[in-house]
Amino acid sequence: MTFLPRLYAIADTSFGDPVRLAQALFDGGARLVQIRNKKAGAREFFDQVERILHQAPGDASVIVNDRVDIARMTCAAGVHLGQSDLGVREARRILAVDQIIGFSTHNLEQALAGDKLPADYIAVGPIFPTSTKLNPEPVVGLEKLATICKSVHKPVVAIGGIQLENAADVLAAGPRSIAVVSDLLSASDIRARAREWIEALSL
Repeated sequence: MTFLPRLYAIADTSFGDPVRLAQALFDGGARLVQIRNKKAGAREFFDQVERILHQAPGDASVIVNDRVDIARMTCAAGVHLGQSDLGVREARRILAVDQIIGFSTHNLEQALAGDKLPADYIAVGPIFPTSTKLNPEPVVGLEKLATICKSVHKPVVAIGGIQLENAADVLAAGPRSIAVVSDLLSASDIRARAREWIEALSL
């Protein structure tokens, strides 16, 4: 699916102002950016997404984490939902027909269930140990990731603890995209790091 470039960047507020982070990712060439703010109230998050959409390049897509209502009202490209968020079928009823839905899964059983839902892609993780989740799910690993990629029909986004040094091994397991948080946002130069990722994943 064309809306999923190899690099799926995530602007997570635990690393700073999401508006500033998103701008740096866009400047570095990222063209799919998820906005993740687990602590903000609805008004603050809405305002942040609006500002990010206003500054986003014309060929960029912005995904809202968790909040279907904010994705719908801001006309973002779509929403990303976790296992405990509003259901995918319910979200599909709320969103515009051209807005996309991503769905987080953590094992083969969840991925197979997600493959039957009206989601546009399935995220699988954590592939490796991650520090961006307070209570992360068990590590999936590359072998199980490969099994999931072969078992589902929807595009797979691999996420969780992935660094530039192991990205090639992750891609070899079969996902369409790699979602990156820490390895991008903890860099001293986020723009340069995004460019490194895009160059590496285009090979």
